[in-house]
Formats: sequence, C-alpha cells, structure tokens
Amino acid sequence: MADFGDLTNEEVISRYGLDKDGILFLTELLREDLQPKTERKNTITLLQKVKIALRYFASGEIQLNDADIHGISQSSVSRVISQVIHALSRPHIVQTYIKFPKTQQELQDLERQFYGTASFPNVFGVIDGTHVQIQGPTQNKGVYVNRMNYHSINTQVVFDPNDRIIDIVARWPGSVPDSRILRESGVWALMEGGHLPPGDHYLLGDSGYPCERWLLTPYLNPQQGSQTQYNSAHKSTRAKVERGIGQLKGRWGVLHSEIKMNPEKVCKLIVCCGVLHNLCKSRNIPMPLDILHNDHNQPPTIVHSGPQDGLKYRDYVAETYF
Repeated sequence: MADFGDLTNEEVISRYGLDKDGILFLTELLREDLQPKTERKNTITLLQKVKIALRYFASGEIQLNDADIHGISQSSVSRVISQVIHALSRPHIVQTYIKFPKTQQELQDLERQFYGTASFPNVFGVIDGTHVQIQGPTQNKGVYVNRMNYHSINTQVVFDPNDRIIDIVARWPGSVPDSRILRESGVWALMEGGHLPPGDHYLLGDSGYPCERWLLTPYLNPQQGSQTQYNSAHKSTRAKVERGIGQLKGRWGVLHSEIKMNPEKVCKLIVCCGVLHNLCKSRNIPMPLDILHNDHNQPPTIVHSGPQDGLKYRDYVAETYF
C-alpha cells in the first residue's frame, strides 16, 4: 500500500496536484523509465521519485525544501526531477494525452459543446500564448526577455471546451510574438495544409493573431449590429482559454515561479505540466481548493498588423450567424 500517511485525498491533491489513485497510476505509467535498476538500502523508490517531482511541479518550491520534506539530498532531488521530466515528456506519452482532433466526429463533438457557450458556430478550439518565467540563461540571454521585461518561454496552448489541452508548443524565447509561434507550429501546418475533414472548422484567438479563414479574431472597431454581437460571442467563447491557462498554472505552481533550469529543460517541464493537466481531466481530479483560477503572467495583447487573409471569413461568420 502506498505511503501517504494520514493525508486525506484533498490534502494529497493540494501537495502533489494529483489524488492518491492518480499518483499510483502515474507511477505505473512511468515504471519502465524510472524503476531503480537495483534495490540497495538507500535506493529512492519509484513512488518516491514520482512524489518528489510532483511536489516540485505543484508547489514551485525550491528543491532544497523538497529535499527536506522527503529526507534526501538536494542533488538527489534535482536528479530525480530531471529523470521524471525526461520520462514524462517522451513523445509516446505526450501524444497519448495531448491530441489534436482530426476526425469529423471529434470536431463536431467539440463544436457542439463550444456552441453551447455563446452560440458561436464551428469552433473546436481556443488559442493563446502564456509566458513562463525562467532564470536568465547564460547564452542568448536577451532573446528571452519578453514585453514585460523578464526572461520567459512563450508557450502556445490550444484548449477544447472541456478545458483539455489539444495542442501545446513550448520552445520559443519570450521575445518571440504569438503570431510567429503560430506560423511555425504544427497547428498552422495542419490547418493551412487542409488536413482536417472538409467544412468550416474554427479556432478563436485574440488580436495578437492574424485573422485567417480558420482562425477568427475580434473586430477592433466593430459596427453596431452583427459585428458587436460577433465580438460578444467571441469573447465569451474564447474565455475558455483564459480559464484553461489559469487551471494549468494554478495546479502546477512551478509555472508561476522563476524556474531555475536551462531553457531546453524548462520547455520539457512545461509540456510535462500539460500532460499532467490532461491526465487530471481524464481522471476527474478536482483542482486544489486553495487555487485561484487566474493567469497572472499574461502580457498585454499586441494587435497583429500583418496580412490577415481571414477578414472576409470573419465578415461572413458575423453577417451569417449574428
């Protein structure tokens, strides 16, 4: 039987982000990568490794605190966290838990659910960028400084109507704008390449993105009538992405702190948190009771001013449905 002491399930969630059953499930999921090769006297067990890493992900506390809690050296904590990040960010695990919808049935199910929010048609996802603060790296330090003047990884996230992540891109320095991250992402390649089933299928984004035939943004100066109604429905529907980011960063407090790792490892850590976020959704693990659902690291929106091929599609949607 796993050793959780006298902690209740709610207390376990508060400390580790997952409930007791979720921790045991994750332990089995990572067994192949994390199982100790030998069983020496002071060997850190598989379950201990998972708990050490989850404690760090959930709290964002410095690793020395984690070492004190679990009774091992700070260097051992650092090594365990690296092992878990490597295991949890392996492609087969990421692709199992973070999936972009590609079938007509998957898209229709998501579009029907989004429609119930504010009657915006044919929306299957909402997209935004969020900054994760990092310690200034030793190389190329300047490119990691974002518009709010701190070092970060600018992360693109797409959520479905159930607050699940269907795509995450964590590999760009903080100075890179959302629009460029989108254009060089797999989402852009999928949508521009026509790899989804025929029909109108939309993502919603803010004005930092170009308006495309498949990515609809709000009107900056809407005319009274269909355009203001469009903007109202757009805002209500797109609020899902703000809620999703708030939940992601709320449960995994490390994303709210300055992460003292090299940028490459931070990118893997962000993806790990995305996987764990979706794991919690699939297992109906509630948010910790003391978490505020806010994203305090969101920069002000910079209005995209480049070519916007989807302007006529936006007009069509506004005039047809609103």
